[in-house]
Amino acid sequence: MSIRWLLAAACCLIVMPAAQAVEYTRVNTTASQISFTYNQMGSRMYGTFGKFEATLEFDTANLAGARTTLHIDLTSIDAGSEDANTELVKPAWFDTAQFPVALFESTRFSQVGDNQYLIAGRLTLKGITRDVQVPVRLKPGNGIGIFDGELVLKRDEFSLGAGEWADTVVSKDIDIKFKVVAPQQ
Repeated sequence: MSIRWLLAAACCLIVMPAAQAVEYTRVNTTASQISFTYNQMGSRMYGTFGKFEATLEFDTANLAGARTTLHIDLTSIDAGSEDANTELVKPAWFDTAQFPVALFESTRFSQVGDNQYLIAGRLTLKGITRDVQVPVRLKPGNGIGIFDGELVLKRDEFSLGAGEWADTVVSKDIDIKFKVVAPQQ
């Protein structure tokens, strides 16, 4: 009886680490969201990007092999009003005629806590590339993983809001939040 119990316990110990490792390799962009908030003339404003594509290779047991990319269609911006949407695609802001897509490419994933990660990567806007670090929390469950993250974008670093917009009418910091939904593999 004790040999069977030892064999069963050994099997559980061998299988348990594999059961805890979870892999995510697809992104459900329909269920995912990218939003932003900023201050304009003392009021808090909210907006979203309606179109984006993302790739994900994330295995909780192999962070060294983790990778993600995000392509955001900047023409899909909804800043809450038609006037704002029309202004934000102009050269002073995103200049979507010349730079229609923002790109984030990861360079490294690090675990910083229980289901908490720091994704280092390169963000490109208006042809300007900067290194950024994005804290992300993974909420696993029910066959999906939800990756929640936030990044404070310094608009001066990407020449966003030039000319008449260079003053403080719009805050220098733009809070970008995202929720990426990925089925477990």
